[in-house]
Amino acid sequence: MTRADLRLGSRQGRGVVAAATLGSGMVLLDGTVVNIALRSIGTDLDAGLAALQWIANGYLLSLAGLILLGGALGDRWGRRRVFEIGVVVFALASVGCGLAPTWPVLVAARVAQGVGGALLTPGSLAILQSVFAREERARAIGVWSGAASIATALGPLVGGLLIEWSWRWIFLINVPLALVTLAISRRWVPESRDPEASGRFDVVGAVLGVAGLAATTYGLIEWGTRGAVAIGLAGVVVMAAFVAWEHRTPHPMVPLGLFGSQQFSAANAMTLVVYAALGAVFFFLVLQLQSVLGWTALEAGLATVPVSVCMLFLAGKGGQLGEHIGPRLPMTVGPLVMAAGTLMLVPVDAGDGYVAHVLPGLVVFGLGLALMVAPLTATVLAAAPDHRAGIASGVNNAVARAGSLLAVAALPPLVGLSGDDYAVASAFTHGYRWALVACAGLLAAGGVVSWLLIRNPPRRTTAQGAPVQGPGAG
Repeated sequence: MTRADLRLGSRQGRGVVAAATLGSGMVLLDGTVVNIALRSIGTDLDAGLAALQWIANGYLLSLAGLILLGGALGDRWGRRRVFEIGVVVFALASVGCGLAPTWPVLVAARVAQGVGGALLTPGSLAILQSVFAREERARAIGVWSGAASIATALGPLVGGLLIEWSWRWIFLINVPLALVTLAISRRWVPESRDPEASGRFDVVGAVLGVAGLAATTYGLIEWGTRGAVAIGLAGVVVMAAFVAWEHRTPHPMVPLGLFGSQQFSAANAMTLVVYAALGAVFFFLVLQLQSVLGWTALEAGLATVPVSVCMLFLAGKGGQLGEHIGPRLPMTVGPLVMAAGTLMLVPVDAGDGYVAHVLPGLVVFGLGLALMVAPLTATVLAAAPDHRAGIASGVNNAVARAGSLLAVAALPPLVGLSGDDYAVASAFTHGYRWALVACAGLLAAGGVVSWLLIRNPPRRTTAQGAPVQGPGAG
């Protein structure tokens, strides 16, 4: 196993961060870039609202369901190797998306994209945790989380620019990005693995996890159609079976012992509700801007630039603040600020101007996101042993994607949206408002969870007597 002694300021250290950021950035980008193209895709491929939900969620489904297995594969076979395989799969699936002739084919290609993402995402963060010197990890993770999170916020902007030519380019652009990522990885990223990883892979656990999420998602998206409720309930039962299997199998995909740490459990509970809201806010907002305010895809994409700017300039500062004062306060205040920004976006309606009605809410939302992201990521990894970095990253990423998946699946039917309602201004506005109120509630709940359950790690003292934040979490 590679010694953890890389420095962030070295040429190789910068190369490692660049590869990890580009790889995970592609995955995060495709989690949001599709939102801005949904209206164009729906028109071009004759897809209703349920089909659009599947186009968004097919990707999240395989990503959330298999990302745990991706982390385990990286720990065992080599994190760089599995990361690079994931990049190749992601690129090939992106070509399939870009050439899809019908929406069912597009959904299938999106599922394949999620498989590639599940292989490369946990490896990107685990590589940072395993190859950098301990005192350098927080800074490396801060740089990674800030740059990678920009990809999430940049999705609507990039989508708007590319849709000027065709929505298909939002997928085809991944091919050159993947080639650059592979070139950097082969040049600079050292191999690392978990020396304790052994035994068989948890294939049963992987199947149960994907099947449970798929059935639950189907039940939510197809709510009101025949058999949907029964399938959704079956999904819940299968998820319970997944937990039971992980408890009894000798080689679990998810070592449930990780959740014996209150810090790890609380951080993941907070991740679930906050990322559920994050995914849903962007899903509904870009459709509202296009369907109700009549903006073009490019205009709707440009509208979200303030969130990107906040992440670009402030996410690293959020990481430094969390390292200095501990993660509890940033992880509490961040979601509460995001909730306030979301409530400011609720009244957005036809005829509203950007500066007066859209910009303020997005700025506030972006400030909260920048404050929260790096401390959350560092807390999750610090709460797990170093040699479990891959699986800890996988668990947290799975929770985040599952949150977005379930929110985007559940909220449209819960707020009364179906069929072609996304193209009917009055119908969509009513649903949009209630959906954003629900998202604000989820974000506030995330802040409350952090305040009640997250603990700052004990402080240790340097040789010079200066207190610094300890690497562990109690």
